[in-house]
Parts: sequence; C-alpha cells; structure tokens
Amino acid sequence: MVSTNKLKSVDFYRKIPRDLTEASLSGAGLSIVAALAMVFLFGMELNNYLTVNTSTSVIVDNSSDGEFLRIDFNLSFPSLSCEFASVDVSDVLGTNRLNITKTIHKFSIDHDLKPTGSEFHSGPVLHHINHGDEVHEEGSEGSVSLKAHNFDQYSHQYPILVVNFYAPWCYWSNRLKPSWEKAAKIIRERYDPEIDGRILLAKVDCTEEGDLCRRNHIQGYPSIRIFRKGSDLRDDHGHHDHESYYGDRDTDSLVKTMEGLVAPIAMESQRHALEHKTENATEHVKRPAPSAGGCRIEGYVRVKKVPGNLVISARSGAHSFDSAQMNLSHVISHFSFGMKVLPRVMSDVKRLIPHIGRSHDKLNGRSFINHRDVGANVTIEHYLQVVKTEVVTRRYSAEHKLIEEYEYTAHSSLAQTVYMPTAKFHFELSPMQVLITENPKSFSHFITNVCAIIGGVFTVAGILDSILHNTFRMMKKVELGKNF
Repeated sequence: MVSTNKLKSVDFYRKIPRDLTEASLSGAGLSIVAALAMVFLFGMELNNYLTVNTSTSVIVDNSSDGEFLRIDFNLSFPSLSCEFASVDVSDVLGTNRLNITKTIHKFSIDHDLKPTGSEFHSGPVLHHINHGDEVHEEGSEGSVSLKAHNFDQYSHQYPILVVNFYAPWCYWSNRLKPSWEKAAKIIRERYDPEIDGRILLAKVDCTEEGDLCRRNHIQGYPSIRIFRKGSDLRDDHGHHDHESYYGDRDTDSLVKTMEGLVAPIAMESQRHALEHKTENATEHVKRPAPSAGGCRIEGYVRVKKVPGNLVISARSGAHSFDSAQMNLSHVISHFSFGMKVLPRVMSDVKRLIPHIGRSHDKLNGRSFINHRDVGANVTIEHYLQVVKTEVVTRRYSAEHKLIEEYEYTAHSSLAQTVYMPTAKFHFELSPMQVLITENPKSFSHFITNVCAIIGGVFTVAGILDSILHNTFRMMKKVELGKNF
C-alpha cells in the first residue's frame, strides 16, 4: 500500500474530481476554436511534409557519360537533295568528320515535307573518279542536245536514255565533256538509233533549261541520269525509278556501262543469261536517283565536349554546285543533346521540378526558311550554349540520380556568304553544371511538429480560457460589490 502511494506521487497528470469541475459556455467555444486550429495547422504541416523541397547549386561538370556527347536531330530540307546532302562535324581540337553516314538516315521529301518513298541510300562513297584524257575536238558532238519541248519525246522513244545534265561554267562538266561526246559517238556507231534504237546518249544545258533540270531534281553538275522507257510514269508513291550514275567518267568506263545497260534488252533467249552478269557489272556505279528535291535527315552524331560545329551542306568530290541556287532552308522537328529522356521519366521529374526540361529541345518545331527576300547565298547559323542539368534524390538515406539532361539556349541568324550556303549548328558546352538535389523531410521531424502543434494549441487555449474565466469572475465580484 505504501509503495502504491509513492508511485502515485510522481503522477504529472493529476486528476481533478468531476464534481469540482465546472463547464462554461466560453470554454466550450474556445475548445471548438482550438480543435479547428489544431486540424488546420495539422493539415498545413502534413502538406509541407509531403511537398518535395529542392536545392539548386552550380558545380564543375562531373559528367559520368565521358568526354563525348550525343546530338540527336531530325531536320527537313525542302530544297536540298538527298543525293548530295552531307552531315559534317568539326571542333576546336581539329576533329573534322565529313559526310557521316553510319548513324544518319535520309528520306526524300517534297516541298510540303511529305516523304516520297523509302529511305534514300547514298551507297559507297567514291573518293576518286577517273576522267579521261581526251581533248574535245570542235564539231565532234556525239550526244543529242535535249530541250524541254522534246525531252519527253526522246524518253518515251528509246528503251535507254542516258542524259548528262551539265553547266558550261562547271569544271567537272568540262572535264567530262570530251569523254562523254566520244563515248556517245562510239555508242551511236555500235547501236545506231535509226536501226537498233535501244539506247541514246543525250545532254541538257541546265543554264538554258533550268525548269527541266529542276523537274529532274538536278542540284549538282554534271549529273548523269539513266532513264528507262516508261520509267517517267509515276507509281503509287509518286516517285520515278530512274537511276543516277556515279562511276568513272573516262570513255572506256562510260562505254562499258552503256553496253551493260543495253545487254538486258537483247533477244529473249539471251536476256536471262546476261541479266545477272550485267547487274553485277554496274551495281557499284548506279543508284536510284532522288525522287524529290528535298531531304529529311535524321539520326545522331557523337561529338567531343568542346566547342564545335554540326554542318549540313551539299557536298561532292566530283560535282559543282551553283551557290546562288542552293537553298538551305530547313524545319527542325527535333534537336537535343545527350541521351534521349523517356517521356515517362521526364513526367516523373516534372512533378518534382516543374521547370525542368523546358530548354531540353528548344529548337523543336521551328522553321528557318529563306524566302529569297534576304537574297542568294544565304547561310543559316544557330548558336547553341549547352548546360548540363542533373537531378538527384536522397530518399531512403541513399543518393539516386533521377535524370541527366542537357538544356540549351539558341540564337539563330540568316546571313549572306561568299561561300557555299550551309546550315550550321555551332555548339558550346559550359564547364559548369546545374545540380538539383531533392531534400526530403524526416518523419520524426513531422511527428515532433505535430506534437508541438497539439500541445501548443492546447496550452494557449488553456491560458486564454483561464484569462476569460478569471475576468468574468472579477466582473461578477464588481457587480456584487456595487449592489451592496
């Protein structure tokens, strides 16, 4: 019994007998207000606990993706043929990669940016094309000069029509001319157009027949095209099936190729025996001609993390281009740095940091069109400043990288140049990176604040109730004193 009484003596929450307590209207009202205040403050504290807080800092780039950076892009050029479209990369360290094809895909498009067929395959790049040593003799014209009014007539008349689209001012056209005329003369003698009628070599001066050359998507000189009878009829997809010749330009090579084209048109009994042999003999020098005048270029390149350039231009080692007619207008469907971020991942991150990713693909959907009001020889340049952003979470007492993406600012300009027009993307990477760290709150801190809210409101309400109760008692005493 004694021990029980001693234990009761340490009770901090001693009870007052119920018959000694007194309920009051003011106390009831204050209790309701206190309860509402507790609920309100608890809701605010719970919302604050569930809200993710982040801290942003700028540090030296400590990228885990090495010294290389990936650039993904999807660009549409309404006036640049896939035949000559080249993707080049250079940087301040001296890296210079021309005509990248391994990770690049090209598709012919029309002026409305609609694809006109399957992927355009450029084929193997010929680093050197042989030209003949013949000297052109005055009056020695073996090929037929075609005009717009008789071109269709000849293409329907001969099973094989091989046309040299040239420009008199072009260096490569002038180098081809002696061999072309001599080869045309030899072919005419072997396959007389009046008697045999299976093949004819012709030429078109693109400075005089500009519309005819544009109709056949000629952008580089000389362009040798092989038309087969009936191939100018459009198929279901709306593109032609004629071919371009990219082989050697000496007389012997030209004659050998032409004979290979004629061979399958021999007697029916000889056709099957010669067909396979002919295809193997000319496979490396013939490729499908572009079916439209535009090109969509998509894919990616890997560059070093130093200032550099991604350049799209018309390029060929054995063709000339008229810079005044070259138009590098383009529409950017996609342009981004770094590995592609999945939409689901980006959506999750945006719930934490709403502003993230706004400049990840800043150029997407933008058009840069030269409507010729600026003039000819226009280069379109984009200056991109790239900054890496990294988001890190610290949930469950361990750091976890949520996302690693590159954002950039873009400034573009259209300016005339004395050189061949290009579309240039000049990029410069910042040596610093933005680090966004999630700072989660501990559950113990949340419980402590909840207890503080309950205890604090209860205590303050008790003080207010005591003040109100004592005030009312004093007022009653004053009134009783006046009565007596």
